[in-house]
Amino acid sequence: MMPLTAGPAGRALRRGGVAASWLIAVACGGALLGGPQEPAPEVVQEAVASIEVEAELPSEPLVQPTPEPEPLSWEERTFRELTLREKVGQLIMPWVLGDFAPEGSPSHERVVEYIEEHGIGGVIMSVGTPHEVAAKLNDFQQHAKVPLLVAADLETGAGFRMNGAVYMPGTIALGGATNFPSLMAVGAAGDEDLAYQMGRITAVEARAVGIHVPFAPVLDVNNNPDNPIINVRSFGEDPVEVSRMGTAFVAGIQDYGAIATGKHFPGHGDTDTDSHLALPVIRHDRARMDSVELMPFRAAIDAGMGAIMTAHISVPSLNGGVREPSTLSPMVLTSVLREQLGFDGIIFTDAMDMSAIARRHNAGDAAVRALEAGADVILMPPNVEQAVEGIVEAVRTGRLTEERIDQSVRRVLGAKAQVGLDQERFVPLEQIGRLVGTPEHTQVADEIARRSMTILKNGSNLLPLIGTRSASVLSISIRRRSDLLAGRYFNSALRETYPRLRTLDLESGSDDSDYANALRRARGQNLVVVGTYSSYAGSLDDRDRMAEFIEDLGRLGVPHVVVSFGNPYLISGFPETQAYMLAWNGSEASQRAAAGALLGEFDVLGRVPTRIPPVFALGDGIAVPQKVQAAGGG
Repeated sequence: MMPLTAGPAGRALRRGGVAASWLIAVACGGALLGGPQEPAPEVVQEAVASIEVEAELPSEPLVQPTPEPEPLSWEERTFRELTLREKVGQLIMPWVLGDFAPEGSPSHERVVEYIEEHGIGGVIMSVGTPHEVAAKLNDFQQHAKVPLLVAADLETGAGFRMNGAVYMPGTIALGGATNFPSLMAVGAAGDEDLAYQMGRITAVEARAVGIHVPFAPVLDVNNNPDNPIINVRSFGEDPVEVSRMGTAFVAGIQDYGAIATGKHFPGHGDTDTDSHLALPVIRHDRARMDSVELMPFRAAIDAGMGAIMTAHISVPSLNGGVREPSTLSPMVLTSVLREQLGFDGIIFTDAMDMSAIARRHNAGDAAVRALEAGADVILMPPNVEQAVEGIVEAVRTGRLTEERIDQSVRRVLGAKAQVGLDQERFVPLEQIGRLVGTPEHTQVADEIARRSMTILKNGSNLLPLIGTRSASVLSISIRRRSDLLAGRYFNSALRETYPRLRTLDLESGSDDSDYANALRRARGQNLVVVGTYSSYAGSLDDRDRMAEFIEDLGRLGVPHVVVSFGNPYLISGFPETQAYMLAWNGSEASQRAAAGALLGEFDVLGRVPTRIPPVFALGDGIAVPQKVQAAGGG
């Protein structure tokens, strides 16, 4: 017979306490009461019920297990491992050239020192070829304790910094990433889907070479024709349209894994001073700033833009009347940007080696002032060590609190996790050829270029050109001496129609005799095409001499057309020119599209997104339909 305390019943008894003991005594024949007695059935039932109830109640309270702590995020684990000096290093982003720099070379060792000794948090990559940039970044990443966050100015796509390399002396163009027309070309096309596609391709190609933060788009509203630094870098002068195009561009970048950066806050569009050289001052009141300059930034912030770059400009209406760079102003960066506009992403300073800052402050003091103002990342300090030491000393002396440093460090680490640097810091070089500068991407650049072509004058219905193959045509390129690709693709495309095409370059520095020679060569031509190739900011040297030359062509009665590959405002110097077309920049796509537009290969429908005083208004543009080819061609 099984013992009473064995099995499930026994386990219940052992848990039952006093009631179980009583039942055992009864079951043993009542020995405790002096002899065998038969218990009443109801007594047994009550005892069993008591056991069952007692069995459900533990004799001792159960000890609740301590819950396992939630695992720390990568950002938090990394943050807790950093010393004060390492935290400060995370906020420094020096400039790096994308050239070939073998181990042991001064440029390579300088950056490795920044990474290993000063613990910099990232770099801003400059010009190079896609493969060289990617290989160089992979190399630098392996030296970093914390993965590097990499940024680059990619205003017209990855090709803005990784295209246009020319092998000398043969002037062989080596090719590279996709280089789009300027943002003002997108504004002239007026299609936000094109802005989105430009942002998308910029992100795809940037991430393929190891860049996480394209410093784009420019959200400045360019409403000053004399602006020497923004010009065609802006979508235009209408703040509503700049907001519409800008938010589409931001979405394209961020939908494809990069962090968009709106610049230059609080708006660099209405200046006539280059902040690389001096401190511009914008004297508009707050109401005007809200309705124009700040509008695109507010729209992009509301759309989730991840980063903003400051402007080295003074706006007294936002700064309590003080003439101080916005980059160093707590009222601009903290009160207006953080508190009033609700921005909680990363604030990058503009380059701290620009004269608007560097002439007034040493590297350490400037970095501290920028952090006091509310910036997170010190971009391109003129001296990395001084910047790091200046910030560390400011914390030690109490000028800055470590909590203030921590706020910015957490933003930087959060951005690194957002772009996946907690999982992988290297890029596969074998994928670059499948993702960068592909025909699919260049087709989008071509589409933007064609849609952006804008004709503002067409005297005697010169355009589209007849295209007579025997015509005597002279193409003159007015360019900076360093712009080796100016006219290259444009003239090649024209030569397909005009096999007798002759070309001539006038460079910055060309003197009166050079222009006189050009005018002699223009005499007797059936057509003269003048291409003006501006710098990225729309400037050209010797504008007065150029304007006089174009007016001389008119006085000679030579049929001519001026194509501006950049600054649209040049026509103010030669308003009587016969024909004037805007091609917006000198990219390969824009040069090919300009030739096609002149020859009537497609409808020209662009509208100028800015006024061009004193003649042209916002939205002007002459629609010139595609030329109908005669049956049989020829």
